[in-house]
Amino acid sequence: MTGNLLAGETSPYLLQHQGNPVHWMPWGEAALERARAENKPVLLSVGYAACHWCHVMAHESFENPDIAALMNELFINIKVDREERPDLDAIYQASLAMMGEQGGWPLTMFLTPDGNPFWGGTYFPPEQRYGRPGFPQVLRGIASTWAQDRDRVLHNVEALRGALEDAARPRSGDGIAPAMLDQVASRLVGEIDMKYGGMRGAPKFPQPSILMQLWRAWKRLGEQKYRDAVTATLDNICQGGIYDHLGGGFARYSVDERWLAPHFEKMLYDNAQLLELLTTVWLETRSPLYAQRIEETIGWVAREMTEDGGGFASSLDADSEGEEGRFYVWSKDEVDSLLGADSPLFSKYYGVAKAGNWEGHTILNRLASMDFGDEETEAALARCRAILFEAREPRIRPGKDDKVLADWNGLMIGALAMAGLALGRPDWVGAGARAYRFVRDNMVVDGRLRHSWRDGRAAHPATLDDHANLARAALLLQEATGDGAWLDEAEHWVGQIHDHYGEVGTGGFFLAADDTPGLIVRNKTANDNPTPSGNGVAAEVLARLWLLTGRDDCRAGAEAVITAFSGEIARNFFPLSTLLGAAEFLFDPIQVVLIADRNSEEADLLTDVVLSAAPPTRVFQYFQPGSDLPEGHPAQGKTQKDNKATIYVCHGQSCSLPVTEPDALARAFARN
Repeated sequence: MTGNLLAGETSPYLLQHQGNPVHWMPWGEAALERARAENKPVLLSVGYAACHWCHVMAHESFENPDIAALMNELFINIKVDREERPDLDAIYQASLAMMGEQGGWPLTMFLTPDGNPFWGGTYFPPEQRYGRPGFPQVLRGIASTWAQDRDRVLHNVEALRGALEDAARPRSGDGIAPAMLDQVASRLVGEIDMKYGGMRGAPKFPQPSILMQLWRAWKRLGEQKYRDAVTATLDNICQGGIYDHLGGGFARYSVDERWLAPHFEKMLYDNAQLLELLTTVWLETRSPLYAQRIEETIGWVAREMTEDGGGFASSLDADSEGEEGRFYVWSKDEVDSLLGADSPLFSKYYGVAKAGNWEGHTILNRLASMDFGDEETEAALARCRAILFEAREPRIRPGKDDKVLADWNGLMIGALAMAGLALGRPDWVGAGARAYRFVRDNMVVDGRLRHSWRDGRAAHPATLDDHANLARAALLLQEATGDGAWLDEAEHWVGQIHDHYGEVGTGGFFLAADDTPGLIVRNKTANDNPTPSGNGVAAEVLARLWLLTGRDDCRAGAEAVITAFSGEIARNFFPLSTLLGAAEFLFDPIQVVLIADRNSEEADLLTDVVLSAAPPTRVFQYFQPGSDLPEGHPAQGKTQKDNKATIYVCHGQSCSLPVTEPDALARAFARN
């Protein structure tokens, strides 16, 4: 069977390519079998719906009949949505890196009919430019090498396969000592641009995992440089053009060091991690800027990213009407016409000028004057934003990738639980719980979680990250609600991790399950990518479960994960922030137990102190008066003092005297 076979897929990215003259096939045994039968190499193209350069290469090459005909003649062509198949993407991105090439999307890899890579790149133009060969030239060259020098190709395949298998095995060590956290934090903070925030240079990504690690260093060490590194970054991204000042939500990254000009795509995972970071920092700073950005961004998630049933969509495209950022930018004439007499005030605060600040247009930002104005000024600016928001609504919108991914939903669910508890918004917690139930009720097939859902169909093998992020989300929902049923949910996902992602006799977990078909290697890594590492999250979940349940196997499991990857720190500590955060949980964790009526004002006051003053290495549990604490819990048998809301702070099996006053609780945490 020939022709384009993508029409039956659910991925919005794959469906974008169903009209290409390329004979695309989805990944699977049928495509590889066809390659073997026809003795052709495979051209594997990996991208995602919101990827700007994926669109460019599609328009230039995959929609070009001549180039498509060449692809069809010489290759079996496979399209993969990297968001649906992160396990495949990880393998072939690693392959490209081993060839000495910079990774990214679109990923263009050439494989043997058995799926083994032998050459690749990312974006290729239709003719030679940008220092890159033209795509037709590449196609002919690869096909010629395959036909005429097969032995050398296969020799290189074997060498690369061996390197992939070696890289999939983590470098274990002697564990992570507390002093190592301080050493890594000191190195990381030295890379921060203390004026504009973020890592020095451009482009700039927010990198929430690294910022969270620096915030933990501030809480641990009390050195101002760590605090300033985080707040400088958050201030700038909250007031920069990377933030959508009209509709809420953060773009994926900034192309400049000032956070002015974003790459306009909005990803669910970025916004989830930034919401959690903003909430964590707001709890100490009480910055009205952070509180506003949290509320506006959650408003965007509710308005634009929540699908029927409560699950969260994946992303919004950077492009509309074929132009990057067109939906978001303004001209001075448009702003003047819409705002009238208020335009000078708005233009002053939001950088609106006749010449624009980006390709002749204006990206709204508040970088020139980041401090809030007085109450009257801010009220006027809010009215102006509302007018522009309504005027923007009829524009042709960026495309939305509406598939629901289990791992990204887990990140957003956890962020909503944290933000809702911190800012007193039970509706946010409720939105997170509804999304969780959507994933649990719609994305489990024959007892096994699936990674992706769209159009009524759950599909694709779930990954470690799916299970780990959902388990952590369940634990954060338990903290926010006091409902012990969430603990059972977390333990269920952890059981699935042990059953299908572990390896007897070693620590750490594979990204792919033991029954995932069609993989040439199973990766095992603790590196953060744009999302936190599944192994790092799993280690934190196990550490939390140890504290919540007293199960020593959970403590041992967390330590085994950390030990399994501890040797990686000497090679490159930059991508290990989530793992290091999990390690910190094991050094000196505390359990904070609140025995109180959940809805009492006393409980609210004590909760606020716990959230803002307790160290990051804490778990927080509510119990109703008269409840039986779990057997083996250090606070078992503890009761309220004088029938008041009562806190116990426990280190190991030793608990503090009962605390009923917020000031006394704050002093207790200050001594720790």
